[in-house]
Amino acid sequence: MTVDQATPGPIALDPITLDPITVEVIGAALSSIVEETGEALVRASYSTNIKERRDCSTALFDREGQTLCQAEHIPVHLGSFLDFIPMVLAEHDSADMRPGDVFVGNDAYKGGGTHLPDIVLAEPIFIDGELAAWTVNLAHHSDFVDRAHAHIYQEGLRIPPIRLYRAGVLQKDVQELILLNCQVPRERLSDLRAQMAANRVGVTRFTELCAKHGVRTVLASGRALLDYAERKMRAGIAALPDGSWRFADVFDTLDFDEPIPLAVTVTIAGDEIALEFEAPPQVRSGINMTRTALLATVYYIVKSVVDPTVLPNAGLARPISVSAPKGSLLSCSHPAAVNGRVQTCQRVADLILGALAQAAPRKVSACTNSSCAVAVFSGTRKSGSEAGNYWVYLETIGGGGGARPGADGLDGIHVHATNTSNLPVEALEVEYPLILERYELVDSSGGAGTHRGGMGLRRVYRATEDCMVRVDITRIFSTNWGLFGGEAGSGGSFAVSPSAAPFERGQGTLRAGEWLEIVTPGGGGYGSPAERLPAARDADGRNGRVAAE
Repeated sequence: MTVDQATPGPIALDPITLDPITVEVIGAALSSIVEETGEALVRASYSTNIKERRDCSTALFDREGQTLCQAEHIPVHLGSFLDFIPMVLAEHDSADMRPGDVFVGNDAYKGGGTHLPDIVLAEPIFIDGELAAWTVNLAHHSDFVDRAHAHIYQEGLRIPPIRLYRAGVLQKDVQELILLNCQVPRERLSDLRAQMAANRVGVTRFTELCAKHGVRTVLASGRALLDYAERKMRAGIAALPDGSWRFADVFDTLDFDEPIPLAVTVTIAGDEIALEFEAPPQVRSGINMTRTALLATVYYIVKSVVDPTVLPNAGLARPISVSAPKGSLLSCSHPAAVNGRVQTCQRVADLILGALAQAAPRKVSACTNSSCAVAVFSGTRKSGSEAGNYWVYLETIGGGGGARPGADGLDGIHVHATNTSNLPVEALEVEYPLILERYELVDSSGGAGTHRGGMGLRRVYRATEDCMVRVDITRIFSTNWGLFGGEAGSGGSFAVSPSAAPFERGQGTLRAGEWLEIVTPGGGGYGSPAERLPAARDADGRNGRVAAE
């Protein structure tokens, strides 16, 4: 890679006059850049988790580390982005950075991440030898399996923000250190290369944008877009009634016999909103959330209720304050385990909806499936061209969406902090020694109401070779509440072949020929079931939303 070795320096940011059309054009261009880098990452990747399930995200940051734009990928990934550039700048002198430098990291405590499989690559963008912005992407590397989750040291390789490339030259020792600690290094290497390809697209497109409009205009427009997002958020918050509303729920998981109590108090005062969480101390399980994971969840759900059209940049966070006990389940401290934090993120999102429903009942849905059911299969291939190779397959499964004030909940979808696609059956069975025997919506799993909750999913896998399995699922001991008379959605569950050894806390082994069934929760209903229109009731039976009886 040929790079310019000029030393970075400050770009003059004297006030300049911007017209709204130019700001809008540049804002659209920034959105286009992050979407294109995301597509480049998906197209170039090797693992099914990225190329098929699209478990990745891309973003642009200004030179100080504020989010300029994030693509419409995975909301929780913002948590891994929020602190990454600030940590890079804190640990590495920007005066020593050069075009072609690329920083890699994943750690939840020293790398700005939310869990270790999410590896971030960030590349500074130089215009005329001066640092102007950052292109950043994240890919979920499904690799760290068959591990305990009592603390962070058992969850995989921890990478602080360090250079993977220096002035365009690969640091082979750093790459080898990462790959040596991975169980499927061929996939990791190919996906890291795809992340590099995506960053090159980001650098090229941002450079072209600056060449067309001028770097000062682009950077000034970026600042104007942050201010615009703030104004829109403040206007949306100000349209809600002032007051405080508390909502409590529980979080249940296979790791614990008793549900964990959680609560939030949402306070709106003028054009600002504050969220104060109540949570128990962090636990010896992978369900803990870092503060950045909490912030990403809060920003997503508040934006979706207040004004979904607000630009996804750092400006939207300015009127929002968030507090949670340090060292708690929702704002954990080193060395808490965090691998399964997405389950807790989902519950936090619905917790906030429960509070905001009291302030803005026509802007909030009932409880969603409140989960992201996860199954991780792994083993060593016994036959074929891949015989002897280790394999890992991560499955995340949707469920029912909550019913809305004017419509039924959506069936079989990912909600809130997740947004991945399902792996097509044909790809699954070609890539892995698994057969998908059933994949269907679950009758009557959506809560009844004037508008019904969305239906959950059933997936049944049969192993064709021996493999280890870990299942993470929630809403097995609690219910997905409805709103304003709507009934709760059904819960989640899993089962295995009678011949299989019992699973311990969701973890066990399938022998060839044995099966695993996962049923995901349905969404809650909205409004009294007695007020559901007769035509909608008839359609429920025809479309299988309720059981035949």
